[in-house]
Amino acid sequence: MISIFWQALCSLPLTWQKVLGSFCGTLLLLFAKKRWKIAKINIQICLPQLSITEQRKLLRQNFINLGQSLFHTGVAWFWPNERIQRDLVYKIKGLELIENPNTQGNLILFKHSQHLELDARLLGMNAEVFGVARSHNSAAMDALQSKGRLSGVKATADKNNPRQFIKWLKEGKNVLYAVDQDYGWSNSIELTFFNTPAATITTTRKILDITGCNLLFINSFYKDEELHLELEMLASEGLNEHELAQKINDVMEQKITLEPAEYLWSHRRFKSTLGKKFYN
Repeated sequence: MISIFWQALCSLPLTWQKVLGSFCGTLLLLFAKKRWKIAKINIQICLPQLSITEQRKLLRQNFINLGQSLFHTGVAWFWPNERIQRDLVYKIKGLELIENPNTQGNLILFKHSQHLELDARLLGMNAEVFGVARSHNSAAMDALQSKGRLSGVKATADKNNPRQFIKWLKEGKNVLYAVDQDYGWSNSIELTFFNTPAATITTTRKILDITGCNLLFINSFYKDEELHLELEMLASEGLNEHELAQKINDVMEQKITLEPAEYLWSHRRFKSTLGKKFYN
């Protein structure tokens, strides 16, 4: 029932979706107190150069974008390609870097923007892309999420099943992979993220060594109502797993700082290093 209602809302014109998304974001700001507190603390830690007023303004816009993300995700999962091409304005830079399948694989890192599902759909409409995903805690939502993501990517592999996506990379495929969240200490070490100790995944080096694939980063952001996706190569030669992981954190910081209101600040990024109680 919820998915039918969600799909119906996302069939509305984009101008209506923007208004409803802003309204949903305002409600989340008022009532999603746990998410609000996590985002507020993360912004304070990561962007201390901002004044209190600027941090409050950023937090508000971040939640407006969170409300908008309900519709961005719906568009990504429910709209046909033809409507997306007709109604959405977007631009992809660096697409030539991943347009040659079955040669050398491409591991494409991305940050958790609040429109990441739409980012993946647009990229998947323009190149053959596979994804690494995490199962949702709700079985119903996991089924909906899996079906929706297959609108854009060819297939997904669970992050705990590396054999599958390593196989794709060895076959010369493009694989989307996220490393900017706190996944606990398994395969992670303590590095810095926005000058703060953070549990950081180090498996990227191992994946590159096993598969011989290229390493890329895709940044995404809105500019004048146009969604921009920008692909770039990341040099990894001569870097060990710790050095490469820190370089990736630094790249993430740089890209997040350009458009901080679009980032998913409501994730407990520092729970392993600062403790879960830090966000209470």
